Amino acid sequence: MDFELSDEQEQIREEVRRFAENEVKPVAQEYDVEEKFPFEVLDAATEMGLNGANIPMEYGGADYTALDTAIIIEELFAADPGIALSITATTFGSDALIEYGTEEQKERFLEPIATGEAIMGAAISEPDTGSDVSSVSTNAEKDGDEWVINGNKMWITNGSVGDFFVVMCETDPDAEGRYNGFSQIVVESDRDGFTSEKITGKLGIRASDTAELIFDDVRVPEDNLVGTRGMGFLQLMQFFDITRTMVAAQGVGIAKGACERALDYAQEREQFGREIGDFQAIQHKLADMHTRTEAARQLTYKSAWSVGNSEDQLTTLASMAKEFASRVAVDAANEAVQIHGGSGYVNDFDVERLYRDAKITQIYEGTSEIQKNVIARELMDKGF
Repeated sequence: MDFELSDEQEQIREEVRRFAENEVKPVAQEYDVEEKFPFEVLDAATEMGLNGANIPMEYGGADYTALDTAIIIEELFAADPGIALSITATTFGSDALIEYGTEEQKERFLEPIATGEAIMGAAISEPDTGSDVSSVSTNAEKDGDEWVINGNKMWITNGSVGDFFVVMCETDPDAEGRYNGFSQIVVESDRDGFTSEKITGKLGIRASDTAELIFDDVRVPEDNLVGTRGMGFLQLMQFFDITRTMVAAQGVGIAKGACERALDYAQEREQFGREIGDFQAIQHKLADMHTRTEAARQLTYKSAWSVGNSEDQLTTLASMAKEFASRVAVDAANEAVQIHGGSGYVNDFDVERLYRDAKITQIYEGTSEIQKNVIARELMDKGF
């Protein structure tokens, strides 16, 4: 059993870490406070190929493996989760096009996002459905050679800055079976009837754009349908193993960032004539934080490795990794604030921001409760 990363993967880590130190960390607080999208940082990330990590080379991407991508995500999120999400989510929803899109769709949509000319998003969640993806009510009806779309989508990443979105719609309301009436359709944001309303006042990841999308008789060509009509829900489910693994990598990154900052502070801050890192209570906190972060990293890396090598337990691994790594992220950020004391409660120090940012990893791409449901279901079906 080999736990060593390849030389290429170690090089990827070092290059991304250097980028994060030089381009992300210095401006992180500014983008968080002002709740603005980091277009300038994204331009720099594009030059490194970071925003086309999963896109095949023939469409301008880097075609990184899931493990390569997890390493990139970890290092960026250790620097700042808000900006990191803005960079890594520019291709959100692209997996559907890579797997099910036509050649024309891939050239039209994948190439612009891989080269930084466009930003993509996936529009799944709705105001009244939350985790119940199969209850979406946004509908698309055929009218000649066009789809006419009506409805609302909520909590959409890149919602007010995206150029196009893969939208989950109900296309066959009378289809037999709960999951067989949905389709994924690409909608460009410059279509008549499409509007977005930016959501502000978020607890964390404030540099990342989040919005509500409104579709009012939005017309798109019939050719914007992704894959087979009526199979959208089943298509979506195939990618949760990947996206949840990547959220786990986000959690590992946040925990790593919290650990590093807590350790630095413990070696700088003095109380009672000694560095606070000399006190056993602080040492135990640091030891627990680093141990749990490493455990989360190994579980996440195993899940990422399984994406391309072994799918026997992938669903279980992805949900375990996401649930555990997100919990570790929240706990590590909490302990980092505690080690900083009063200084950790204000935004003079990064741990205040990490503390707010960490919580989202337990919510999006399926809540922690949903992950436990998935793990238990897999155990009941397949055993240990």
